[in-house]
Amino acid sequence: MGDRWHVEVDRGVCIGSGMCVSHSPDGFRLDSARQSHPTRPETDAGESVLAAAEGCPVEAILITLLDGGEPVFPPEE
Repeated sequence: MGDRWHVEVDRGVCIGSGMCVSHSPDGFRLDSARQSHPTRPETDAGESVLAAAEGCPVEAILITLLDGGEPVFPPEE
């Protein structure tokens, strides 16, 4: 069994660029205020969700391991 992730969007940082939806149309949606929301806050690890986080121009998407809470993105420095 693979890793499971917790995905969240910092709406105080999100600028509504829509890049997350472009990278992962099944993983994110924009609301009427153009704020991003993960469609599944708890999900299997996946390349499209990671690409969405990496492609966010303001790094508003946070991914942690569901078990243990270790950061996946952005990585700890």
